[in-house]
Amino acid sequence: MKAISFRRYGGPEVLEYGERPDPKVGPDKVLVRVRAAAVNPVDWKMQAGYLDTAFDAFFPVIPGWDVSGVVVQPGIGVTEFGVGDEVMGYVREDVLCHGTFAEYVAAPVRTLARKPRTLGFEESAALPLVGLTAYQVLHHALRVREGETLLVHAASGGVGSMAVQIARHLGARVIGAARDTGQDRVRELGAEPVAYGDGFKARVRALAPHGVDAAFDTVGGQVLKDTANLLAPEGRLASVADGEVIGLGGRYCWVRPDPADLAVLADLADQGALTVRVAATFPLEQAADAQRANRKGGLHGKVVVTVD
Repeated sequence: MKAISFRRYGGPEVLEYGERPDPKVGPDKVLVRVRAAAVNPVDWKMQAGYLDTAFDAFFPVIPGWDVSGVVVQPGIGVTEFGVGDEVMGYVREDVLCHGTFAEYVAAPVRTLARKPRTLGFEESAALPLVGLTAYQVLHHALRVREGETLLVHAASGGVGSMAVQIARHLGARVIGAARDTGQDRVRELGAEPVAYGDGFKARVRALAPHGVDAAFDTVGGQVLKDTANLLAPEGRLASVADGEVIGLGGRYCWVRPDPADLAVLADLADQGALTVRVAATFPLEQAADAQRANRKGGLHGKVVVTVD
């Protein structure tokens, strides 16, 4: 099969397009014909070696964790999916080796759900990692409830935009922090925009004088420390960006593959409660350019690699 891979840690320049062996289909896996795979910051951070202390890498590594496609072969023990089923997944395993930037991926069933009927393959590939991150933080860590006020950081970004939409669906009031260029997007998603910069804390306090009930940090550093001071009494704090949140009395969260959570996201998309914006697409052989676009930032939407 054709795939993107790298033989050593580095930037986009280490990515190679060429032939790789077809993946083996274990008993609890399905072989997916990849139609699209989204680019996430974790892809190029992993590729640069930043996760070397957490994941063993078996080179050459095929990058990519997000995927959408069609099942072409179920494993011998699989009853959840059959040939022809359209699926999406967050295909993260315990080692770095067989990712989703390829014509085929053998995906464990624990990483997959059926693709939303109302979304195309590109939008479906852009949903799993960011959607699961937002959903798991809001539901399992912060336990956001109807009528509460939630502060979401980087609210116009990938994870932030998902968090705003899910929280609004739950009936929460959302204050969305973003750069000036993201203010319109935050408002479009149904949140009250607040700009970063001088006076940020005062602007949040003006909207929530008694503090926010919950806060979702995706930035870390000083932003996280400032956020801890914006909580109401008994307010909850979670971060996906900075482990220092634990010392501030909050939760640090790392997204997990979860088919039930993925199925909820698919249902929200089919209800029209969750939209996915794709900012740019690249063919598989141009995955290095797709990665560069993601690293550059400034896009209000996901970067997706497509496979013919």
